[in-house]
Amino acid sequence: MDDEESEPVGGSLQRDGTLDERLLALSEELIRYVEVVAALVIVLLFAIGVFDLGLQIFMSALSGRITDPLVVVGFIDTALLLFIIVEVYQTVVAYTQESETRRIVRLVIYTGVIAMVRKAIIFRTGEYADEQAALMAAGSYTLIIVGLAVLLVVERRATDSGTV
Repeated sequence: MDDEESEPVGGSLQRDGTLDERLLALSEELIRYVEVVAALVIVLLFAIGVFDLGLQIFMSALSGRITDPLVVVGFIDTALLLFIIVEVYQTVVAYTQESETRRIVRLVIYTGVIAMVRKAIIFRTGEYADEQAALMAAGSYTLIIVGLAVLLVVERRATDSGTV
């Protein structure tokens, strides 16, 4: 399967001006507008998040709690969430611009890595019913992170060697 295929699956559509063809063209245009609106919503969420993070840091500095390790972990958690929002935005933009599939896959892998690192950073054993449940969650997070790392390495090597 070639990423640079210009032919849609099933062959190209005949644009003969029938009602079906005009409706299809209209639906494609509407999807494009909805994708752009989704990207703008993500930008708005990112701006709100950045403002909120700045406000959290400012309020913590005023109250003297900025040296509390749990507060700092909260800042890191929020910052990583903002990075996830940026990666989702880039994925939406790449999809909207009909970028090559490999770039979209890479962005999705990056988003997953950031999300799982975020989960690992904020991981607290006290949030689980018992030690076995905490160990199961930690093992699952580890497995997912290793899997994503392997996917990233494979994708990079395929890109560097020019295969796939």
